[in-house]
Amino acid sequence: MVISPPRVSKHLKRSFQLVVNNFLFIMAAPLTVIVIVREAALLGPEEILSRLDGLRQFHVFLAVFLPFALATFYLMSRPRSVYLVDYSCCRPKSNCRVSIGSLVENVRFSPYLDDGGVHFMTRMLKRSGLGDQTYLHPSLHYIPPRCCLSGSRDEAEQVIFAAVDDLFAKTGICPGAIDIIVTNCSVFCPTPSLADMVVNKYKLRADIRSVHISGMGCSAGVISLEVARNLLQAAPRGARALMVSTETTSLLNYTGKNRAMLLPAALFRMGAAAVLLSTSRSVSRFRLTHIVRTLTAAQDRAYLCLSMKEDDEGETGAYLSKDLVAVAGEALTANITAIGPLVLPPSEKLLFAISFIARKVLRRKIKLYVPDFRTAFQHFCIHSGGRAVIDAVQTSLCLSGEDVEPSRMTLHRFGNTSSSSLWYELAYMEAKRRTRKGDRVWMVGFGSGFKCNSAVWQCIRSPGNTTDGAPWADSIHLYPLNISEVG
Repeated sequence: MVISPPRVSKHLKRSFQLVVNNFLFIMAAPLTVIVIVREAALLGPEEILSRLDGLRQFHVFLAVFLPFALATFYLMSRPRSVYLVDYSCCRPKSNCRVSIGSLVENVRFSPYLDDGGVHFMTRMLKRSGLGDQTYLHPSLHYIPPRCCLSGSRDEAEQVIFAAVDDLFAKTGICPGAIDIIVTNCSVFCPTPSLADMVVNKYKLRADIRSVHISGMGCSAGVISLEVARNLLQAAPRGARALMVSTETTSLLNYTGKNRAMLLPAALFRMGAAAVLLSTSRSVSRFRLTHIVRTLTAAQDRAYLCLSMKEDDEGETGAYLSKDLVAVAGEALTANITAIGPLVLPPSEKLLFAISFIARKVLRRKIKLYVPDFRTAFQHFCIHSGGRAVIDAVQTSLCLSGEDVEPSRMTLHRFGNTSSSSLWYELAYMEAKRRTRKGDRVWMVGFGSGFKCNSAVWQCIRSPGNTTDGAPWADSIHLYPLNISEVG
């Protein structure tokens, strides 16, 4: 098991980080000055002037032009940077709001559950970490729920159009300026697609590049982000992409008795996020620096731990295996192994390398050093898939309660909104005025397959008044809650 080493003095650790992270500068600068001063002393002023006079114009031209040409070639050959112009998260209508008490009451009158199932669902709802302000489509408020294709389409339209309308209002971008649209929703894949639905609603251009992604679970938002990034880098400079992430809760309704398939009903809630991306830095707020995707579907245990399936009585629902948390931990380990070298400072890489080499050379069970990702990131958006998932990630990465606060509070206020949850968490941080120019944000999403996907953002412009119209506008003053109050 990977365990962090004993704590050391903060001042000692900061000194170590300062020396190691700036080692080249600390060593190179004094050596360069010493060499220049030594050579100057040996040559003398007259010899230095004579050598400068002897330089030909050709040599001067090469000394100036060649570095400039190489720098220009490097900048033109590397992929274009992609920026986040702005984003918006849907806050569903008040008639969709549902409390834990009303859900427990609905469970008690459910015609599908026996006494054991009622007790299980009641316990899960009360321990879920969700509050009394989450949202479900009105079709799920009935006893029994009235789930159908038209209800699912209505739910998708409600949350998607609300998020996109708010995004267009915030940015002032007209729909005709959108060049690319990427949508994602796992369980609801209608024909025409959700991307076509957005094109029809806002009368987007006929030459727009549209993609819809389904079946990728709660980490589909990062996958959509990568697709949008790749399309933007191939499009003309200044192109704009609209990305929409959502999930349809009415199709997750399960009318059977399998307890492994009852749990999603206690966690998933309505929600959607609309994101505007561009290759133009002007008026943008974040720069996308890294995307790292990890897929463990080659392992049967991981592949089968989260899926849509039929139970023994033929009822369809989302199945969650008991191995889910363990599989998520393994996928997270693989993902951070890939992203660590890209983002961690040299001091953390050195400490990990020393512990790894010592373990191999001494052939003893020396504790591996867990890199402190707080040296690389100021903010963390961990998919709010449930209390157990957040707890596992917090333990694995040795994060503080404040680091995972956005995830816990998002779970409490909005529930598990699937792929859009990461954006609700970012909105929480900004509503709390915590992001500053230069800060880096790490988004981590988990999904079926099993997947762990990461996206890294760097803030290039401090946010303005982000609470007006934001999903947290009516409740941010209530958060954070004490742990004892959450669930």
